Amino acid sequence: MTKPRILLVATGGTIASAEDGNGLTPQLTGEQLAGYVPQAAELADIDIVQPMNIDSTNMRPADWQAIGDAILARYEDYDGFVVLHGTDTMAYTAAALSYLIQDSPRPIVLTGSQQPMGSPFTDARINLYQSVLYAADPASHDVAVVFGGKVVAGTRARKQRTMSFNAFTSVNYPELALIRNDRIIRTAPAGTGAIPNGARKDLEPRVYHDLDERVFVLKLTPEVNPSVFELLRRDYEAIILETFGIGGIPDTLHDAIFGWVDSGRTLVVTTQVPEEGLDLGVYEVGRAYAEHPGILKGADMTCEALVAKTMWALGQTRDPKRLRELFYEPINCDRLPEA
Repeated sequence: MTKPRILLVATGGTIASAEDGNGLTPQLTGEQLAGYVPQAAELADIDIVQPMNIDSTNMRPADWQAIGDAILARYEDYDGFVVLHGTDTMAYTAAALSYLIQDSPRPIVLTGSQQPMGSPFTDARINLYQSVLYAADPASHDVAVVFGGKVVAGTRARKQRTMSFNAFTSVNYPELALIRNDRIIRTAPAGTGAIPNGARKDLEPRVYHDLDERVFVLKLTPEVNPSVFELLRRDYEAIILETFGIGGIPDTLHDAIFGWVDSGRTLVVTTQVPEEGLDLGVYEVGRAYAEHPGILKGADMTCEALVAKTMWALGQTRDPKRLRELFYEPINCDRLPEA
């Protein structure tokens, strides 16, 4: 029986790091990382590309595009893709790839580790192995994070712990699967897009290349000065506003917020509370913003997904109506369809 073909896309991160006297820094190549896990080659024929070798702290939108381009340039030649990535910004990259390569019938899996591959107590080997296992399974598709025995939709992943091996959680959406040894236990629908389980690999994804990186996340704190909106005008086209609770916004920010929106810029409203999402209609301090056509509501999306989706949507259009349509379209489980 012919084995699946998997492309390993190495980008650096802790998994590739070693101590050089100044702290951990990425040093191992993709070939070296694969050599630590020969069992993965029993699951699939693996080829390797390395578009970069960086700490994920330095991962930028241009790098998301480079990773996407590396996958798309070889898309027809492989059954699945595994991106080795640092954990600190993995959720941003997973979300970005979800918007750049939509409804992918071939799985695009991101993984990494909390300990370097060369560490005697590393989690890197099992994460790499299980990622190849998931990517090689014909029922897998779309962008996902495989980490610590869990499979999380690419738009729902968040790094929850800085040291523990169960670093990632799925925010406001069920995990797609659990992996126990060599068994994939699928626990949730694989997505709200067009690709079903057991997807035909001859289907084509929807591909995009443009991002507008001029997006800023502003977390409200008590007594935040309204002048911050004016300060951000020069460099940013969109603000993702992390409100209090279910959608509380201080009265002192009213004029600054509407001034931002009425200037033609984009405002996305979300909550800084990790779970259960936003509802601007509950309290008076949020209701004033609920129906303004220039204010987009983040619902229960993660901040990481909101950043990537706003960059993607602005990269496609500046027309307010079309921007709203793109923002509210459910993509790779990022938000539930409107009731």
